[in-house]
Amino acid sequence: MDIAEVAKRSGIPASTLRFYEEKGLIRSVGRSGLRRVFNSNVLERLALIALGRAAGFSLDEMAQMLGADGRPEIDRQLLLDKAEQIDQTIRQLTSMRDGLRHAAVCSAPSHMECPKFRRLLGLASRGAISGGITKRTSRAQRTSKAG
Repeated sequence: MDIAEVAKRSGIPASTLRFYEEKGLIRSVGRSGLRRVFNSNVLERLALIALGRAAGFSLDEMAQMLGADGRPEIDRQLLLDKAEQIDQTIRQLTSMRDGLRHAAVCSAPSHMECPKFRRLLGLASRGAISGGITKRTSRAQRTSKAG
């Protein structure tokens, strides 16, 4: 199928398909006139790429897992590591959500008098909150910073 058909069926712009080909994520099998032609399995590869991107894998990580021969070579440990990162992000976002909800209904006269809100401010001032996500530090990291 040509690049226009792949773009239509996958919902991915042709420019992105060309970029993915440059990165080695997909491979055309030839040309029909000026248009690239792909095997039908490209749609499955694009679905794997979409899944990997949704899980937070970089395109370089995806290229390694998709394999040069066209068959996925997915590193199971890499999947487990990414799942742990997602769990940590969920914990961080849950903590942030809970802190914001508390601050919204806190009975303190002002947010600046709310202990939980002050804690959030402290995390932000130390750079532990970035881009909407709280960065957790281990006890060992906190101890080494204090020393």
